[in-house]
Amino acid sequence: MSPERTSADSARRARRAGLFDIRTVIAGLFGIFGLILLGMGLFATSDADLDKAGGVNVNLWTGTGLLVAAGVFVTWALLRPVVVSELPKEQHSGE
Repeated sequence: MSPERTSADSARRARRAGLFDIRTVIAGLFGIFGLILLGMGLFATSDADLDKAGGVNVNLWTGTGLLVAAGVFVTWALLRPVVVSELPKEQHSGE
């Protein structure tokens, strides 16, 4: 096998490992919940809701915070990706 092919295979394997990284899962959940709360804060907040919270649109600020946190997790996952070390074929087969 050529060295170029080996490096391409290991890069593809590292990408697959990063897909199920807990940071990407958390970022996805924070992003979904953040969008929902941001939408609720922009379009579904009544004056009664604002009175209950002392004049602060809690859904808007919490949604914004969750979206920022999702961005931080995505940035972290991109800057420090998961590196999977390759094991010899003998260890894969259980020998």
